[in-house]
Amino acid sequence: MPVGHNMPITVEGSDFVYVTLFEGEPFPASFVGADPRNDIALLKIDAPADMLFPVEIGDSSDIRVGQRVFAIGNPFGLAGTMTTGIISSLGRSLRAPNGRMIRNFIQLDAALNQGNSGGPLLDNEGRLVGMNTAIASITGENTGVGFAVPVNAIRRILPQLIQFGEVRRATLGINLFFKTSEGLGVARVEQGSPAEQAGIRGIRVEPRIERVGAAAYRINRPVKDSADTIVSIDGQPVNSTEDLANVLDRMQPGQQVNVGIVREGTAQNVLLTLGLERQ
Repeated sequence: MPVGHNMPITVEGSDFVYVTLFEGEPFPASFVGADPRNDIALLKIDAPADMLFPVEIGDSSDIRVGQRVFAIGNPFGLAGTMTTGIISSLGRSLRAPNGRMIRNFIQLDAALNQGNSGGPLLDNEGRLVGMNTAIASITGENTGVGFAVPVNAIRRILPQLIQFGEVRRATLGINLFFKTSEGLGVARVEQGSPAEQAGIRGIRVEPRIERVGAAAYRINRPVKDSADTIVSIDGQPVNSTEDLANVLDRMQPGQQVNVGIVREGTAQNVLLTLGLERQ
């Protein structure tokens, strides 16, 4: 089912952005930074303090499937609209229009439509637990399947957006993996990367000469058994690229980690200093 962002005008590519407060007064907003991976843009406005009433921040790790939630937004330009529903699922992964995989969405059945993106998702106590961002729809309108970014993910990246204007993510320096029964196989290690410096091995390629009749051909054949398999990082299990991304999202470039690997059938630990992911 196609997934579409339900915001008629996005921050990206806009010449001007205005933020309207509850009294209806618009304020020009300046762009501070963005995290496309989580579909988040941070804006700044200069408004009098007596016009600002910050929402109380909740904890999205405490929410549960079946819990009642409330979504506020401007669907079809109808400002201040509230819809209600329940949390349908947690930990959803969706592919954004730019091709990036956005992870750990909250799925909800509260009605979301064009204009709800960027609006708050609140719990029963009025605390912010997420930011509404997308719907799954063939028509582009609500079908009861909406998605929100968890507030804990927002809290984690905001300091970096304020300081750097972007999120600086940690990386092992491995750009290709394959799935194994034990964990995540290393297919290709980037040259000069933390993984290469730590001695983590990808798939070795062996040149072979094969003959077809009188002709001889040089063929490079991969040897999968030569590759390391990542099974954990700092004790956290890694069974997929999804697991790896979730673990690394909670870590910082320059941080030292213990990478648990299986090499030729033997479990080992490799000490590695995480690098900075290229944008």
